[in-house]
Amino acid sequence: MSDFVGSVDQGTTSTRFMIFDHDGEEVGRHQLEHQQILPCSGWVEHDPVEIWERTAVVIQSAMASCRLGASDLAALGVTNQRETTVVWDPRTGRPYYNAIVWQDTRTDRIASALDRDGRGQVIRCKAGLRPATYFSAGKIQWILDNVEGVRRAAERGDALFGNIDSWLLWNLTGGPDGGVHVTDVTNASRTMLMNLETLDWDDELLSFFDVPRAMLPAIRPSCDPARYGVTGGAGPLGGEVALTGDLGDQQAATVGQVCFAVGQAKNTYGTGNFLLLNTGIEPVRSRHGLLTTVGYQFGDQPPTYALEGSIAVTGSAVQWLRDQLGIINSASQSEALARQVPDSGGIYFVPAFSGLFAPYWRSDARGVVVGLSRFHTGAHLARATLEAICYQSRDVAEAMRQDSGVSLDVLRVDGGVTANDLCMQMQADILGVPVSRPMIAETTALGAAYAAGLAVGFWKDTDELAAHWREDRRWEPEWSKDRRESGYAGWRKAVERTLNWVDVD
Repeated sequence: MSDFVGSVDQGTTSTRFMIFDHDGEEVGRHQLEHQQILPCSGWVEHDPVEIWERTAVVIQSAMASCRLGASDLAALGVTNQRETTVVWDPRTGRPYYNAIVWQDTRTDRIASALDRDGRGQVIRCKAGLRPATYFSAGKIQWILDNVEGVRRAAERGDALFGNIDSWLLWNLTGGPDGGVHVTDVTNASRTMLMNLETLDWDDELLSFFDVPRAMLPAIRPSCDPARYGVTGGAGPLGGEVALTGDLGDQQAATVGQVCFAVGQAKNTYGTGNFLLLNTGIEPVRSRHGLLTTVGYQFGDQPPTYALEGSIAVTGSAVQWLRDQLGIINSASQSEALARQVPDSGGIYFVPAFSGLFAPYWRSDARGVVVGLSRFHTGAHLARATLEAICYQSRDVAEAMRQDSGVSLDVLRVDGGVTANDLCMQMQADILGVPVSRPMIAETTALGAAYAAGLAVGFWKDTDELAAHWREDRRWEPEWSKDRRESGYAGWRKAVERTLNWVDVD
């Protein structure tokens, strides 16, 4: 048995390759950012070719820095930004259009039309999702309807769809020269096209978006002992490695946080925030603005489902302070700036740049800063930005409690923002429960590695994985109940100010 497992973690702003040993410890990594393409207000795109090229580079660089070869890897896993949609020509390997990113809102008319005529309720029932610009199906329809020649190509079998996982797996296994067109149940569950009960593409859902079934990848388990395929010798690894793990990024973080028991929850802080609660082998239908999704499926075992609260803008709000306002030079400076003041001075920042996701689902919302006076400084805005991350997570936790009856005892957290100690203390204060960060904060990449390694026996079972989890730091709530509830009431009032700003047909 080889000594290591590799993991490709393709995110919204960057791609990394990480290598883990049998103890789940990081051995090596390399990471590169990619361009954010913003053609007009509400549109967010990526160049799929750039993403694949950056993926190849980070794999080669990480392996070289560790002086490892393909034979040193027992398996390879992939995790990815979900819902981001690519349509490409399998003959040439060239995308027909840029990848349309999960944050993109150009499909708002498609989503709103679904709810007006009753199809939205069918989508909620079958797919566990609500019609929204967030998911893949509307993006596929937009490309088919608006990019010259793509629908004709799809009808004759010359166009493939995939979220980023499918795009990378296809390229890793040969691309135009025999690439495998697959996805896993977690990614498929984010399209509005997969039936949660059958774990297969649903013809009625496909008809809603006029998507040819032949475009779609085969759906496989997240951890697949039969393997999706192997890397080619001409690829970035320079040899054959079994591809056996595939998870959407938030489900991967759930596995990396070893939330294998019903009622366990994690919150990932990245470009957006994503809070997932393990609900077991039966899907729980949300009545309070959450999503029902597949958490993971290991081999031939039944799938484990989750309730999810997806928040569009959290870490990217800090990037906005850096890139658009220029009041910080790096994301890490947000903590030092926010610490210059004892509180936000009564201002609230609701970063509804792409509308509001869970639990509101309002594509007509746009970002606001309320309560401003001449007293306020950039430090107050920085602190309000960190608070916004935490208040949005409380919105989701409240909805989760109403849907499931589960009140969190502790929240496991991961992702880049967890390095901000002030923000994590705010999260504990605003939620009123302890916040726990693991020793390995990059649990997304770790979860994909766990899935890949389980498939080949590198790890025996989930009990062995759970034994690897160790706490790095815990933040206890310090606010009084009155302060917590007063602050949250102000937040809800600020959210109301974001609504009905954009007219949606």
